[in-house]
Amino acid sequence: MDYELISKIKDNIDIVEFISKYIPLVKKGKNYFGLCPFHSDNNPSLSVSREKQIYKCFVCGEAGNVFNFIEKYENVSYKEAIKIVGNSVGILTTEIKIENNKNQVYYDMYDLANKFYQNNLFSNLGTEARDYLEKRKLDFDTIKKFKIGLSLNNNDSLYNLLLKKGYSLEQINNSGLVRDNHDIYINRIIFPLNNVNGLINGFSGRIYHGENLNKYLNTSETPIFKKGENIYNYFNAKEETRRKKYVILMEGFMAVIRASTIGVSNCIATMGTSLTKDQIGLIKRLTNTVYLCLDGDNAGVNATINNGKLLLDNNLIVKVIPLTDNLDPDDYIIKYGKEKFLSLIDNPMNYEDFKIRRMKLGVNFNSSEELASYVNNVLEEISLVNDEIKKEIMLKNLAKETNVWYNTLEKKLNELLSKKQISKNNLVLPVKKKKDKYVKTLEFIIYYMLIKKEVITLVENSHVYFPIDDYRKLSLEIINYYNKYGVINISNFLDYMENVQELKPILKEIISLDLDDNVSNQTILDYLKVINDYNITLEIKRLEQMIMNEVDPIEQAKISNKIRNLKMGSENND
Repeated sequence: MDYELISKIKDNIDIVEFISKYIPLVKKGKNYFGLCPFHSDNNPSLSVSREKQIYKCFVCGEAGNVFNFIEKYENVSYKEAIKIVGNSVGILTTEIKIENNKNQVYYDMYDLANKFYQNNLFSNLGTEARDYLEKRKLDFDTIKKFKIGLSLNNNDSLYNLLLKKGYSLEQINNSGLVRDNHDIYINRIIFPLNNVNGLINGFSGRIYHGENLNKYLNTSETPIFKKGENIYNYFNAKEETRRKKYVILMEGFMAVIRASTIGVSNCIATMGTSLTKDQIGLIKRLTNTVYLCLDGDNAGVNATINNGKLLLDNNLIVKVIPLTDNLDPDDYIIKYGKEKFLSLIDNPMNYEDFKIRRMKLGVNFNSSEELASYVNNVLEEISLVNDEIKKEIMLKNLAKETNVWYNTLEKKLNELLSKKQISKNNLVLPVKKKKDKYVKTLEFIIYYMLIKKEVITLVENSHVYFPIDDYRKLSLEIINYYNKYGVINISNFLDYMENVQELKPILKEIISLDLDDNVSNQTILDYLKVINDYNITLEIKRLEQMIMNEVDPIEQAKISNKIRNLKMGSENND
């Protein structure tokens, strides 16, 4: 590893400014805090230290330097993270070589397949498909931008091309492109699917002749493609989403592509209508605000309500772009034009208001039973809102709409909230396994070794034996690092430890401890004494077991003498 290059990149990076591009940070004391993107975070628990050039989450324990943040956030390798950070400050990282991914062969096959499909579309055999796309108002530039292609039904198949390129039958059959030596995609317009890093890892093929087949055929699960972990256009929408601070979630490919033709580039689409946990996790990496712009028909409205709840349950802000006339975004933009669609984006509905408007449909306000049911349903919805001002506004609107006294509604709402609080209090939370005082003491010592060179010296001079393997190994790595470089720096030490993967979990856990950095030498000596006493206790127990197993009285006396000396030495140290 080129540590000189890594150091050069870090010298040009301020971790606070860098992470601020991904999540909002607010200064509290000498550190900066934001919502942790690596778990479902309600209150800002991610701390970023400009002084130490590290981040750490006090809830999930995720911690590291700027490279570790990108590694985790972008789901890339450590070396890829270095390249991403280096490129962001204009530093060439050609010296850092990325090892071939074990699944690289499949990415190569999909890249080749995509070029094959694109060539098909622009060949003489693609005339009818190009005409179809033109009728759908997709011009040449848009087709090229989204790398749309065409699968044919002729002898010059993708299967034959893959064989000619030297891929094995096993690789071809595992790729999801071929089944029983025949192309899976035949006579379909091909939309490439990309993973979070922009690599093509799947396809969706659409019929265009009006055949009696499924409209779309998606890649089956392969070593590089899992439908529930993919989001269409995620990679391309990243930068614009972070700039605008919200993402627009749609259902289909054509909706996203159409929106891009009018300059709306922060759109993504699910691979189906129901969001998965993995997809929500990916969205949270981009932003904490989601605009739902699904189809305007009943299925689309239901999907909006269901997906909105899932997003809210994961602590995301949800707004809705409602479409009329049962249209999807593609048809809506074609029918009403750019300006009207942009106006909808500029004036989104709150999710709760959209859901309440949906509840109101078909309610007979002259029926006391239906009206009461409607009021109770709306109150249930209001009880889920955390903003007190918003609650009051919604209550006043409900009172005005239904002619039910505000005080009556408020009383009923408070009853609902009380029941929810009781239910919440009765939840049995999982209990974390407690660490004994010796493990905690070892963690404290190592934490201070990482931030104070004086502590490293105290540990070396004490000759105290760390009784747990991983903690002992980690302490020795710190001592070796200090002896080699003459300084200790957490951010740089993390890079130094990149090749010692087995110790990374403990190292991250220790870094994420919420400890006061100011500690006296006497406190460290007290910690070391606790560990030394623990070692003596363990040795005494071992010797006592030896006495029980020893039959020779002389040997028993020798062991007893050792135990006596250990106890006396421990008492003299008190």
